[in-house]
Amino acid sequence: MDAVLREYVPADRAWLVAAHGRLYARDEGFDDTFAPLVNDILAAFEAGHDPARETGWVAEVEGRSVGSIFCVDAGDGRAKLRLFLVDPVARGQRLGARLLEACMGFAQARGYRGMVLWTHAEHRAACALYQRAGWRCLRSEPVRSFGVDLTEQTWEIDFR
Repeated sequence: MDAVLREYVPADRAWLVAAHGRLYARDEGFDDTFAPLVNDILAAFEAGHDPARETGWVAEVEGRSVGSIFCVDAGDGRAKLRLFLVDPVARGQRLGARLLEACMGFAQARGYRGMVLWTHAEHRAACALYQRAGWRCLRSEPVRSFGVDLTEQTWEIDFR
């Protein structure tokens, strides 16, 4: 299964919102407040991102969208990784690693001094991927979000 990574376009928003909502409800038990948050994040990105310093990718297999990742400016010389998703049909193919490498490479090429991300410890495969790529967990705390109890985490990586 060869995935093609292409730049996000606004027409991808409906798929991204639906995929995040469906997969997080199924796999994590998230309630219906999560998909609208994804929609808000994408609407803000579309309305005001700096294409020279921020971008998003959609992974496709045979024309079907199966993954995403975004790099946005977090301020203070850092980029922020957002909306990282790999559909279960495409897992186990190194697609997550390819998306992460593309995002980190973009951030480095644009002169960011590092990156940050926010996730949940329950996303074990993603957290293991971040750790293998050199990220470190800065903060971990129990929270109640999207109708479930989670362990919220903040991760970072320095490029310099």
